Amino acid sequence: MYATSLGDDGAELRPLEVWHAGELLENIDRGREFIGRHVGLADVVSDLDGARAWLKSYADKRAADAGGLHGIWLDGKLVGGLLFRVWDTPSGVCEAGCWLEPGAAGRGLVTRGMRILLDWAFEERGMHRVEWQVSSANEPSINVARRLGMTREGVLRENYPHRGVRTSTEIWAVLAPEWRAARARTARNDH
Repeated sequence: MYATSLGDDGAELRPLEVWHAGELLENIDRGREFIGRHVGLADVVSDLDGARAWLKSYADKRAADAGGLHGIWLDGKLVGGLLFRVWDTPSGVCEAGCWLEPGAAGRGLVTRGMRILLDWAFEERGMHRVEWQVSSANEPSINVARRLGMTREGVLRENYPHRGVRTSTEIWAVLAPEWRAARARTARNDH
């Protein structure tokens, strides 16, 4: 299977498939409380059957051109993932997201991986808008949106009940012309 390097630190972006269920469960188990603070993935992937079912749901989304899932491996170990939770080709709008175990946090893995996936979404697939929905309390994820050049468009106040508490969701997004302009500026500055 193919892998895309995320730099010279041994990190790779790869498709995350149903047959990775055991690795996914181990990843979630290593960071269950950390991951579960803001997203429901830690509750959905509670055992091997749950991991398989969740991965199969994304395999089905990929087959229907309605979503996608990639894992982040660091030195051969699955440490997190990036996903297109929603993918709507006719409208040109998708929603990206992520999770990461605590031992892999702070290395820029999510930002580096999402840059690759955003390039693909805009340039290969013709998306016009990529959204990032994040708990207002999830500062690391908000910082990823900022590093990706996304604009904060608003807050859905207390819209998401998570573990018995109503949380607010910030909506961030980047449009294809904005992404291309930012990438062009980066390329000019690299030369």
